[in-house]
Amino acid sequence: MKNVGIIGVSGYTGFELLRLILNHPKLNLTYLAATKKSKIDEIFPSLSSVLDFDVEVADAKTAAQKCDLVFLALPHKASMEFAKEILKYDVKVVDLSADYRISLENYEKNYTTHLDKENLKNAVYGLVEINRDFIKGAKLVANPGCYPTATLLAALPFIEYLEPNIFVDAKSGVSGAGKSLKETSHFVSVNENINAYAPLTHRHADEIKEKLEIASKKNINLMFVPHLVPITRGMLVSVFGTLKQDCDAFEVLNNFYKNEKFIRIRQNPVSVKDTAGTHFCDICVKTKNNQIWINSSIDNLLRGASSQALANANLMLGFDESLGLNKFAYGV
Repeated sequence: MKNVGIIGVSGYTGFELLRLILNHPKLNLTYLAATKKSKIDEIFPSLSSVLDFDVEVADAKTAAQKCDLVFLALPHKASMEFAKEILKYDVKVVDLSADYRISLENYEKNYTTHLDKENLKNAVYGLVEINRDFIKGAKLVANPGCYPTATLLAALPFIEYLEPNIFVDAKSGVSGAGKSLKETSHFVSVNENINAYAPLTHRHADEIKEKLEIASKKNINLMFVPHLVPITRGMLVSVFGTLKQDCDAFEVLNNFYKNEKFIRIRQNPVSVKDTAGTHFCDICVKTKNNQIWINSSIDNLLRGASSQALANANLMLGFDESLGLNKFAYGV
């Protein structure tokens, strides 16, 4: 058994992490923290009579004393302030924020001044299918964003076959906006509506572009347009590109993921409902002449955040990667 804690438990991803940890056969929950002291069932009434646990005011030293690994489910900037302190105690960290995902240049372009440049250099990007061996030996793993996860898992198998101009149309459920109150995510704004936001300027675009360029060793012209759709959870991504050489796209996809338990290759366009509540990423590919369309679906709160964080933690702690990960969708 390993002791783990969550700093930032009060958000959507914090709750999902909590649920996964409580059902994990080899993780012992020893620490929960938020911005103020409370009981966990005061934050989440659904846990009444299920879990009696104190939520403390977040403190890096206390977390390090109680845990072998700490999940940081915090906003950017706040996360790195805790990570750099926890890592001094030789405790492992999985960070769900953007603070360690990208280069210093791209981070400061899209977010704020970075306060932990030393650990940024040593962080491992936590896309398991691509960086599994590096994650196993990591002290700090940067959990990818939900849009980058769905996009990269779709695009990376084909990166050597694609011309450098790539267009991504992505759609996310409202939970991706987090718990903070925003006019654009109020019920009356979202219900029976769909809209693009931050077209071509969304900050996840640089995360996607950076990882595609690392994989391809060439410059990528990425056009990324996200949309908010009136569902609670789920993410659907379409990647459009031009093939520079002939390939059997379905065979390429199958070969790339032939040993992966949580990638499902589909013959037909994928569905949000088939992955909601699971750790799966479903992918479909279609071609016509030299055009290619790659379609992926994930649960934005799980595969795009919390269950991916758990998979990373499993590898960091020496466990089987799939322990505690959801395989059953929520149903009809």
